[in-house]
Amino acid sequence: QVQLVELGGGLVQSGGSLRLSCLASRSTSATYTMGWYRQAPGKQRELVVTITVRGSTNAADSVKDRFTTSRDNAKNTVYLQMNSLKPEDTAVYSCNGRLGVINYWGRGTQVTVSS
Repeated sequence: QVQLVELGGGLVQSGGSLRLSCLASRSTSATYTMGWYRQAPGKQRELVVTITVRGSTNAADSVKDRFTTSRDNAKNTVYLQMNSLKPEDTAVYSCNGRLGVINYWGRGTQVTVSS
């Protein structure tokens, strides 16, 4: 029912920045907790950051000093600002929307960080 689309992935040099966007097909302003996850080859998908409908955020220790997330509920869009990127940040980044026990996932966007 809900579709999520990620935009903004690409190739960036170590130390650079990227901003990802997650566009939802319907309103999430009062219903969904949103989040960003990533999965590198040979590794499990891991949590990057989450953001509540009110804008409260929680980030993994590995990124909390470098990544920030925000949301524009009127635009049904969530952002992930990634700074000081490292090669180990290379992964497919996926947007997640959660309503209770129901989860919606975007297709993912590739982020590659070169050394």
